[in-house]
Amino acid sequence: MGTSGGERVFGTDGVRGLANGLLTAELALDLSVAAAHVLGEAGVFEGHRPRAVVGRDTRISGEFLEAAVVAGLASAGVDVLRLGVLPTPGVAHLTAELNADLGVMISASHNPMPDNGIKFLSRGGVKLPDALEHAIEGRLREPWDRPTGAKVGRISTYDAAVDAYAKHLCATVPESLAGLKVVVDCAHGAAFEASPEALGGGGAEVVAVGAAPDGLNINDGCGSTHLEVLQAAVLEHGADAGFALDGDADRCLAVDHEGNVVDGDQILAILALALRDAGSLVDGTVVATVMSNLGFVQAMQAEGVKVEQTKVGDRYVLESMSTHGYVLGGEQSGHVILSQHATTGDGILTALQVLGRMAATGKSLQELAAVMTRLPQVLINVSGVDKSRAATDEELAAAVAQEEQELAGTGRVLLRPSGTESLVRVMVEAESADRAQQVAERLAGVVRNRLAL
Repeated sequence: MGTSGGERVFGTDGVRGLANGLLTAELALDLSVAAAHVLGEAGVFEGHRPRAVVGRDTRISGEFLEAAVVAGLASAGVDVLRLGVLPTPGVAHLTAELNADLGVMISASHNPMPDNGIKFLSRGGVKLPDALEHAIEGRLREPWDRPTGAKVGRISTYDAAVDAYAKHLCATVPESLAGLKVVVDCAHGAAFEASPEALGGGGAEVVAVGAAPDGLNINDGCGSTHLEVLQAAVLEHGADAGFALDGDADRCLAVDHEGNVVDGDQILAILALALRDAGSLVDGTVVATVMSNLGFVQAMQAEGVKVEQTKVGDRYVLESMSTHGYVLGGEQSGHVILSQHATTGDGILTALQVLGRMAATGKSLQELAAVMTRLPQVLINVSGVDKSRAATDEELAAAVAQEEQELAGTGRVLLRPSGTESLVRVMVEAESADRAQQVAERLAGVVRNRLAL
């Protein structure tokens, strides 16, 4: 981790790293103090006593990191409401609902248990702009005049956090979910209470698995990265559908009543048609990334829905949505943003909306997901290459153009330098897995030959 003069502290999704290794209690406290100073000088606290809400997932390290964050904020004169264990979108919702000046979520999402992270949210429950994150980094560990006496912050606990968030979620689905049986895998994470409460509050019969966190088992062989647990549970209980969340419940994947995976693209397609039919799909457009399956794009075109594609990353999806006022966007990973109800991806909200569509249409999840056919997709990571030349090498570009010409609309090619590693990702979709594999291997060979270090 960097300091005021070192490398970047903030990544694409807050600060994340090995808890008590890279991400220490000292850094958590210093980040909170710096955040209070930057937001105060930006006028966020002007005219009133500042207030923050702080939530966390179930990792054991979240306990000491929460204490450090809360101490840092209070020492800087910020009143703090501790929300306890709550999903990231729940913290975002309550940041807005409770009119807090700052929200803080302590989680490393789908990462293994030893990791943790800190994400700051500004007023309204939206991610801090890059400029403010840069400013916070620049103010780490600077000398400051500390408030004393009555000017230090007060700390209290908001015991109604889970109930308030669950009620908000239930209110987004007008249809009764009575008669639907659903399994939810909470990944032993932040949604272990909120998810069963919200789905059950909508009328569904809920079977919760991965809902016994002990501080050590978050994401361990369960949740959205291990769908086999959910698939088995859906079949065992004869459920109509199942949804698997990640550690902070900002995304979900699904399985139908036969245990078939329904990925983020299929979920996005289902919700796009639901919003279109309700007359709520702004400009008839859904936002996806360039990694979305071509089958999704083809299905939407066939239904008269426009697809706006962005670079990979929920931040780019959000940027496009906020710029143009679109109400639906997401990624293949199951990170779906429904901006009418949330400021970030929300796995429980997504599950509720899918169940609502099932209830409204009387169709099974399998029938709804059949709106699109996933083209076989092959991804090869080519390491040991100079990724900076991937976009400018003429012979590589010619090879890609040749393969695309031969696919002739029945598939596609995407070459993408990794954002964090020295490798180039070669992704190919085609009408058959064999064809996709052959094209991907040919192009991976060209990448190795042309960009070798």
